[in-house]
Amino acid sequence: MKGKKFNLTTWIFIGLIGGLIVGVIFNQLIPHSYVRDTVFVEGIFYVIGNGFIRLMKMLVVPLVFCSLVCGSSAIGDTKALGKVGGKTIAFYLVTTALAVTVAITVASIIHPGIGLNMDSIEAGEVTVAESTSMVDTLLNIIPENPIQSLASGTMLQVILFALIVGILLAKMGERAELVSNFFNQCNDLMMEMTNMVMAFAPIGVFCMISRTFANLGFDAFLPLLKYMGSVTIALGVQCFFVYMLLLLVFTRLNPLKFLKKFFPVMAFAFSTSTSNATIPMNIDTLEEKIGVSRKISSFTIPLGATINMDGTSIMQGVAVVFAAQAYGVHLGLKGYITVIATATLASIGTAGIPSVGLVTLSMVFAAVGLPVEAIALIMGIDRILDMLRTAVNITGDAVCTTIVAHQNGDLNRDVFSKTEG
Repeated sequence: MKGKKFNLTTWIFIGLIGGLIVGVIFNQLIPHSYVRDTVFVEGIFYVIGNGFIRLMKMLVVPLVFCSLVCGSSAIGDTKALGKVGGKTIAFYLVTTALAVTVAITVASIIHPGIGLNMDSIEAGEVTVAESTSMVDTLLNIIPENPIQSLASGTMLQVILFALIVGILLAKMGERAELVSNFFNQCNDLMMEMTNMVMAFAPIGVFCMISRTFANLGFDAFLPLLKYMGSVTIALGVQCFFVYMLLLLVFTRLNPLKFLKKFFPVMAFAFSTSTSNATIPMNIDTLEEKIGVSRKISSFTIPLGATINMDGTSIMQGVAVVFAAQAYGVHLGLKGYITVIATATLASIGTAGIPSVGLVTLSMVFAAVGLPVEAIALIMGIDRILDMLRTAVNITGDAVCTTIVAHQNGDLNRDVFSKTEG
């Protein structure tokens, strides 16, 4: 790709901008008709866009499993692996708690729910999440049937099983050389498949964004502009201030250069609205542009896509303040502390798929006694915010991975310093 005027990154960005323009044109200028709605929006755009997402999801489980087996067997030492895992989980939990705090602070300043005309908002149907105890959450990490976990894409169980396989391969050494080579070759195969699928990314991104904006009417935004503004500002603070400050303090890397190199992954996450589908591109970019060893990223990125949902937690924090103000409920300091704790714990094990945050939000609302019906008020405009928070989620995963790699001596600064052609 080097030396060419338009590389894959540029084409993905062109697809993103082009899709946005086409989507707005469809929404504002082209009247509803069979050709517009059935042939284009729910036909061509839907099939190609979702077809690409399915191709990306097809890669996730085999890529993560093979990559994680190879990575953990390369680390070898269980003590070193435990150290990496401990740092990663601690970092993810701290940034999630910070994210909710940022969200509540921003929303408390902007007051998104005060003066709201409830009649002007179209409500949707709410899906209520079942509360899971901490004991069950921990037990659910252990797969009863690893094959079933791989088939269903239960990522925490896949991660644990892959780690165990990788550690035992390292321990067995030459006795398991054939199996070890098999996984290494499978890993190489998945990398090639990732490159092949990513070649279709610009077209997939264009169709997904076109359909999204063709369906999003501006009428739905107007009553909830303060809510949208609160979520967007909080996401911006978390992404461009909190993360970049942590990156600078812990690694001394240039945050602006990091953002420039990582921006294509953020744009891709924005267009797909799914952390899981972004895993292959995230791992590749961290290795090729940031200099992070794959043995670290193959562990931390899938884990982050499963338990690190800072963008989702921000939406939940703002939504709590919004609903409390709209319904005249006073939460107080104890209520806000409960929100921070519940939203942080709710993010663990949350599936990295579009709009799942709205389902777990019901658990947060129930914890502080807010009416679950309030979630219906924000469902209409959640899609656009879901795109933004997914971009923040995967940026948090990447920053954590870079910091952990630096502390573990697995960050190649020469790769990061290299200017892109």
